[in-house]
Amino acid sequence: MNPAVDRGPLPQPPRLPEPPAGLLEGASLFIDFDGTLVDLIDRPDEVIADERLRALLMRLHDRPEGGIAVVSGRSIAQLDAMLGPVAQLIALSGSHGTEHRWNGISAHPVRPETLDAAETELHAFAEAHPGVMVESKSFGAALHYRLAPAAEVAARSLARRIGAETGLAVQPGHMMIELRVPGSDKGVAVRGLMGRPPMAGTRPVFIGDDLTDEPGFIAATELGGCGVLVGAPRESAARYGLADSAAVRAWLAGEHA
Repeated sequence: MNPAVDRGPLPQPPRLPEPPAGLLEGASLFIDFDGTLVDLIDRPDEVIADERLRALLMRLHDRPEGGIAVVSGRSIAQLDAMLGPVAQLIALSGSHGTEHRWNGISAHPVRPETLDAAETELHAFAEAHPGVMVESKSFGAALHYRLAPAAEVAARSLARRIGAETGLAVQPGHMMIELRVPGSDKGVAVRGLMGRPPMAGTRPVFIGDDLTDEPGFIAATELGGCGVLVGAPRESAARYGLADSAAVRAWLAGEHA
């Protein structure tokens, strides 16, 4: 048998081109929150939307054509608290497409009892692993281990076991693992909102950074629009790319100064 040959690191996917000027003309904007509009930080409970971001979202809402939706893994209650008054004007889809609010109308399922039991197990795990934090959501619960990366394998193993026992969906993300109500994703959110005014009849543009945003990219593309990937290049259904949340804000501000 020939000895193994070290071929070096695998080539990285090429960086996607930046979205062109005018992409949002006549389009509806679907945009992720964490890692897209705001930077990822060690403590997700400390994230805030500053006044510049709130003003930017208001300008995007005031466009004559198309709509805007924040589509997030966060709950709508969390988004309301972070975004302030503008959250009542734009469409929101929270908990990875499980809950929605548009034009003052809310839609969401019943929170299953299995999620409460799962969250209790996650809290016990966090107490036994310093640096691990539990994020409680309306229709999910997440373990964040950004401050305790050595706990990643155990955290993911726990989530997979609970998911198998309860039927809850297991959703990995950036330095976190989440258990949530199954049956929805960000693509479901895009398709649902695109059937309602002011988005009906427009072209969707979805901006996001995580693997959880890929269903949104796919849905936007299938509906005649496109996806914009934020962050390092990777295999993605997105057509365009932006470097980070600062680049996202700058591009959006340039589109609607």
